[in-house]
Amino acid sequence: MTETAAPRSTDAPESPQGPKVADEAKRPRPTTPPKKSGIHRQGPSFLMAVPAVALFGLFALVPLFGVIAISFLDWQTVRGTVEWVGTSNWETVLSDRSFTWRALELTVYFVVGSYLFQMPTALLLGVFMAGAQKYRALLSVLYFLPLLFSSVAVGLTFQSLFSPNYGISAALSWLPLPNDWLSNPNLVMFVMVFVVGWCFIPFHALLYQAGVRQIPQTMYEAATLDGAGRVRQFFSITLPQLRYTFITSSTLMLVGSLTYFDLIYVLTGGSPANAVRILPLDMYIEGFSSHNLGNASVIAVILVAIGLALSLLLNVLSGSTKMQSDKAGA
Repeated sequence: MTETAAPRSTDAPESPQGPKVADEAKRPRPTTPPKKSGIHRQGPSFLMAVPAVALFGLFALVPLFGVIAISFLDWQTVRGTVEWVGTSNWETVLSDRSFTWRALELTVYFVVGSYLFQMPTALLLGVFMAGAQKYRALLSVLYFLPLLFSSVAVGLTFQSLFSPNYGISAALSWLPLPNDWLSNPNLVMFVMVFVVGWCFIPFHALLYQAGVRQIPQTMYEAATLDGAGRVRQFFSITLPQLRYTFITSSTLMLVGSLTYFDLIYVLTGGSPANAVRILPLDMYIEGFSSHNLGNASVIAVILVAIGLALSLLLNVLSGSTKMQSDKAGA
């Protein structure tokens, strides 16, 4: 029995050390990864965050700790005296049910009312403006005009519009409109919610518009082929894809509502009957009208605590700490 020799390949020249050495030469040699420094191995360098951290500490933390320190002082700006009083300011403010707790109650009404008015309106406007029709570009420009005006200008304009002598009620006297928009304690809160919403809805509509335009059109095309109408696409595609935009916008609305002061001050000054004297306005009146910086600092610290707790609660409830991509295929 004779053995037949296997045909040799002619594609590569035979190594002088034999076929075993040639096969080892063809194997890919393991490459040693380049050594990285400790900074690159752990991601971006912390040094890149130093400017942001320094600015945050200078313009946020330093004033915050300064306000906390002033809340323990009796600082009378008229007399120019400063005296350490411990927790006396806190006891005074927290025991004043006629103003502080009433102001906190009005703040809750104002924040909830502003959110319920701004959120659905801004969402629908943002979805509408994300369309491809040409006339929507013109309407988008008109919607954003309130962002160009200062709060003082807006306040003076609406003060004239709601005037009982020459405002909307006088011009449309044939309609059953109220004549005391800003002097009725039961009506002025709704007026303020509307005016503040008119100012800030365009900003949040811009956020929703950008979010809608990031949604892949293939999702809408697939839904259309499956027979889904516009309403079904809105609830099944648009709203879930706008989840993180919704969280961002809601946080800005709710926390931002805690800082509205200038527009309310220009329009009403807190009257009638302190019906819109919310905490930010109460802080200004206490500090700059009553010249009691200690009590005003206590209210400021309370506002900061409420804002931080609200922001943290929104992040925890929304699950934004576990960010996941909503993009198709990502």
